[in-house]
Amino acid sequence: MRTSWMVGGGLALVLATGTAHAQDETAQAETGVSPAGLTEIVVTAQRKVESAQRAGLAIDVVGGDELSRAGVTSSSDIGKLVPALTVQQNGGANAVFFLRGVGNFTVNGYSDPAIAFNYDGVYLGRPTSTSGMFYDLDRIEVLKGPQGTLYGRNATGGAINVLPAKPKIGEFSGFVDASYGNYDAISLQGAVNVPIGETGALRVSGNLTQHDGYLSDGTSDDRSRAFRVQYLAELTPDLTIRVSGDYSQTGGKGAGSTYQGRYVPNGAGGLSFIPSGLDASVGLLDPASQAYRQTLFLGLSGRTAAPLDPDVYLNNKFYGTSAEITWKTGAGTLTILPAWRYSDLDNKFAAPGFIGYIQEKDEQFSLEARFAGERIGIFDYILGAYMFDENVDGNYTFAQQALNAYQEFQSDTRSYAVFGRLTANLSDRLRLIGGLRWTRDEKQFDGRADVFLVRCTRTVNFVPSCPTTPLLPVGDNYTQLQPPFIVPPVGGVTPIGSSGAILIRAVTPVQSELTRSKLTWRAGLEFDFAPRSLFYASVETGYRSGGFSLSAGYETFDPEYITAYTVGLKNRFFDNRLQINLEAFLWKYRDQQINHTGVDAAGNQGQFTENAGRSTNKGFEVEAQFLLTPTTLLSAQVQYLDAKFKDFIYREPIGATPPLTGCPYAPSATAAGQYDINCSGNQAYQSPKWTVNLGAQQTLELGDYKLIFAADTQYRTSRYVAFQYLPQQRVGDTWVTNANLTFTPEGERWSIGAFVRNIENNRVPVAGLTYNAANAATVVTSPPRTYGLRAGVKF
Repeated sequence: MRTSWMVGGGLALVLATGTAHAQDETAQAETGVSPAGLTEIVVTAQRKVESAQRAGLAIDVVGGDELSRAGVTSSSDIGKLVPALTVQQNGGANAVFFLRGVGNFTVNGYSDPAIAFNYDGVYLGRPTSTSGMFYDLDRIEVLKGPQGTLYGRNATGGAINVLPAKPKIGEFSGFVDASYGNYDAISLQGAVNVPIGETGALRVSGNLTQHDGYLSDGTSDDRSRAFRVQYLAELTPDLTIRVSGDYSQTGGKGAGSTYQGRYVPNGAGGLSFIPSGLDASVGLLDPASQAYRQTLFLGLSGRTAAPLDPDVYLNNKFYGTSAEITWKTGAGTLTILPAWRYSDLDNKFAAPGFIGYIQEKDEQFSLEARFAGERIGIFDYILGAYMFDENVDGNYTFAQQALNAYQEFQSDTRSYAVFGRLTANLSDRLRLIGGLRWTRDEKQFDGRADVFLVRCTRTVNFVPSCPTTPLLPVGDNYTQLQPPFIVPPVGGVTPIGSSGAILIRAVTPVQSELTRSKLTWRAGLEFDFAPRSLFYASVETGYRSGGFSLSAGYETFDPEYITAYTVGLKNRFFDNRLQINLEAFLWKYRDQQINHTGVDAAGNQGQFTENAGRSTNKGFEVEAQFLLTPTTLLSAQVQYLDAKFKDFIYREPIGATPPLTGCPYAPSATAAGQYDINCSGNQAYQSPKWTVNLGAQQTLELGDYKLIFAADTQYRTSRYVAFQYLPQQRVGDTWVTNANLTFTPEGERWSIGAFVRNIENNRVPVAGLTYNAANAATVVTSPPRTYGLRAGVKF
């Protein structure tokens, strides 16, 4: 109730202010004068070119210059600029997105992301494919809430649109930006735009980023290369074609983590946490961590863990081609977007406390066609159709020493959709908007998981004791196992030499098809209180298809559904110098998909998706910019988020030790041998109640030159960063502050500067992982303080 009063009061206050200034702004509009003030940011989120301030939807936009100043070089950097967004870095260069408490903890070749990622208008089916795109950008758009009536692929939580700078006809231009900093960090990006005749242009862009590891073992490093070529041709005054090709490669060792500690039985029927005593900067492959690891007891195997295989690496390659064909006719504009993308993943990572070995090839084709019709009477309309065809061929090994899971699978997805939006312009100030989308998803999955477990058969004082039994090695197929391991038959066991341990084999085959169809809709209203004050409200539904998992008891999962309510007000006041935007939202989820690492029905650790019953995410966001003087810019964004699971119960097998969870649990009354773990009422994952971004920029005029100082900070209240709701997975309140200084002449043809990021030098936990075989916990942290010099030139 207090939240409702706050939002209502804020809307009323701004509305009153807007009315007071309406006459001044109307006069400005009538004279055609464009007053100096805040910059207008142009977006295409609604499939038309418009100012972000005239777009009646919940959207955050970050321009290319701001992205460069903030040092954004990968998807994991976006969250520091957008309060609603959290980006979690896991092993294997995987970045997973949470938007207002909605997201996935793990990503793999057989699950779809909750947040759609679109690059140059093309939906990317695999989150791993978001690497190597953050250079020579025009802007990034972050849309909050379900998308579908104007977009290719369904998304329930939101969408991220990464839009590169396009070729410019008749212009020879370019730029080069370079920086060097601590951790031997090098960043180099540039582009050249070349006119081709009078009606064409070629734009070539490239990017190189690298730095040493942020952790003591050399992990959490970067070795990335990327290249993009675009050609734009105006074949006729009404027909334009733009073709694009890109390549990127991500190398290095990849994301690393640190041992937090381990959980041990406390004698009172529960588990107690014992910290590792290791600093957050000490990676898992550091000698100190390897020594600590050898104190971790692998209960079922009856011995301590062995050192981790230090051969971790990234060698992921990404390719893509696309075209944008635009044809203007007397009836409207037809846009066609054919695209092809291919990923070749080869990486080993150790962040969870065990080795993940990923070999995967992804290929997708997509085709989208949209027709934006000329106004008929009071109606504007957009019609579209979409086709998506993806094939994933994966070979995964999760080598936990006491347990190895070997997965091989092929996943095929075909998605078809037709969509449309109709806008009724009831007056110059009032518009009603309706949208429909029909989607059909067809999925085929053929996979198999072979799980091998080393189990000790000897006990000493009722504790398993097989100290000499060998542990399972890292490999990409169980056929590589060598004596004393003898591969058992399916469901069978074999002795492991004379160690007293046996090798158990369990197989989970999944060969299945899923076909789902769904009609989703959107209803909205827009009203111009004044030329620079827009009120909007909408109700929309969303849907995300079900799918498959290679874990016993979780072979399939159901679709998720959302109904989202949004009301907002966008304003510019005081001669375009003050911007105040407000938004209130209420999201209601049903059967929300939770993708995570856990213990399956057979008692083995795996990655799978299950459906939470219901969840509700509500809150408000306030965004303000104030051009205090022509050289002083202040900004603030505040988000309040109350995101909770109303109904979330999951299960784990009853074992010798209690389940690793912070939620209440009890033996299930309906599933023998299983615990019901009840997390209903808990805060949603990665959902701080308050997020505050503050920024300031001051320009000092020095004759023909200027000195620009900028600083920003982000505050987030406590949140859970891992699935089990353990106390150690709750991160407290955090501040992260950045600053930069730039010296440049008028016209900004060149610049030199310095920067520092994370001034506090806090390694903030961004992901919590568990090594269930040893009841150990690891944590992935954000980068430490980084600083350096940079220079750039434009021509």
